[in-house]
Amino acid sequence: MRDRECGYQRCWRSRLLIAYVAAVIGVLIASAMVDASDFGAEEAWFYITLLTIGYMVSRGLAKSGSRDFYDDESGADRC
Repeated sequence: MRDRECGYQRCWRSRLLIAYVAAVIGVLIASAMVDASDFGAEEAWFYITLLTIGYMVSRGLAKSGSRDFYDDESGADRC
């Protein structure tokens, strides 16, 4: 019998999620603190969108590179 392995963590357990949330909060705070002509809401949401795309791509790469060793085909007991 093989050991069950999972090459990636759930999203709420990863350090990447913590870094993503901190970056989004930082962008929102920076947008609120500075003058709207320098860094307004439009630029803030643009950077948040870029951060979100980067986060989704990195999670997809983490999942695609994971190794799954499972014998049952149901997938009900996956990591």
